[in-house]
Amino acid sequence: MDRLASFGNDPFDKPPCRGCSSYLAEPYIKCAECGPSPFLLCLQCFTRGFEYKKHQSDHRYEIMTSDFPVLEPGWTAQEEMALLEAVMDCGFGNWQDVAYQMRTKSKEECESHYMKNYINNPLFSSTLLSLRQAEESRTADSAIPFKPTDDPPRPTFDSVLSRDMAGYMPARADFMEEFDNYAEWDLKDIDFVDDDSDILHALKVSVVDIYHSRLKERQRRKKIIRDHGLINLRKFQILERCYPKEVQELYDVMRRFARVAGPIEHDKFIESHALEFELRREIRRLQEYRKAGIKSFCSAKVYERVKRVREDERRKRTMLCDVLQYIQDGRACQQWLSKQAAIDAGITPVVTTITMSATGRRSAPPLNLTGLPGTEKLDEREKELCQVVRLVPGAYLEYKQALLNECRRQGGLRLAQARALIKIDVNKTRKIYDFLIKEGYINKA
Repeated sequence: MDRLASFGNDPFDKPPCRGCSSYLAEPYIKCAECGPSPFLLCLQCFTRGFEYKKHQSDHRYEIMTSDFPVLEPGWTAQEEMALLEAVMDCGFGNWQDVAYQMRTKSKEECESHYMKNYINNPLFSSTLLSLRQAEESRTADSAIPFKPTDDPPRPTFDSVLSRDMAGYMPARADFMEEFDNYAEWDLKDIDFVDDDSDILHALKVSVVDIYHSRLKERQRRKKIIRDHGLINLRKFQILERCYPKEVQELYDVMRRFARVAGPIEHDKFIESHALEFELRREIRRLQEYRKAGIKSFCSAKVYERVKRVREDERRKRTMLCDVLQYIQDGRACQQWLSKQAAIDAGITPVVTTITMSATGRRSAPPLNLTGLPGTEKLDEREKELCQVVRLVPGAYLEYKQALLNECRRQGGLRLAQARALIKIDVNKTRKIYDFLIKEGYINKA
């Protein structure tokens, strides 16, 4: 395990994950065999066995993290580096600004730790921890400490980041436009005077009480935003991208319930569902292996490779349906054959999807009626008509009913009258009119 990460504390300083391109958060995985540029993976891609070019899932790896004590049990290596950087930026002795920049330690903790370990004991002769003490501090059973949300950035007014933060002003801990922003308007004209009647005085007090309840609701919403870290939208999106797509959708749905649960309880709920999703997916994969008679992971690799080849072959066979709609168009058939040959040769096919018929006009493919509302109300001949004229079933049923009503009213119907009733392409109107005449739904006038 490589505990010293070679990058800074900011996740944007690290290269993205080679598997999902998300920003890396500690701990993450570094391949020990791929190089010279580091091949880094997040934990999710590593557990899925991601492979890319020369990188294989059975390569030796290193776990990159700085979450371990170096000089004192309560100070991790990451916090040590942050302390040294803060002293360099703010200057020795300016402990208030150093603690503000670190955000995880108080002013007194920063001063005492720095003086003890870097000034009064520069050689670290008596402060290095043994491996046993470090391991005990890492595995000690204790509650997860809750830390408030990081102090958000301070963007310039009307910048993109300011708009993403909903106009939040960190120095004032307020928003540019608060919840129930015009609650104060109800108080601007209220004035308590001595000659007010008891009823008027009681009404004014009630208005003030209502205003106080609206202020409490405003503060409650702001507290939820701060506690759950929703102000810094960019960092919140980075945390969301660490989960699979299905868990991200659950995260988005369950976000509305964050107001009734604390931040730790809400995060534990999401993490438990993410773990359940990973376990279920792994169980389904192992069940598939067992069903196929596979008993070793070496055989599973061969099975996955053959499965991909089989799926590629099935995709090539099913591509025949792409050309069936152009079976009368020789040029379209030739394009499909060229596309198939390019796929067989391992080349990305570049074939136009719109073909030209022998008459020089564009021929559109038949309309796919699968899932369209009203399809179940059509018979086979009506479905064929809607596919040829590319008309959705709902519109066809409406046009059909209008023509039937007009035919019953007048005792017959001419094509010109049908075109006056249906304001669509005249060729489509003629086809619908001829179809209804042929099927006996209407009579010619």
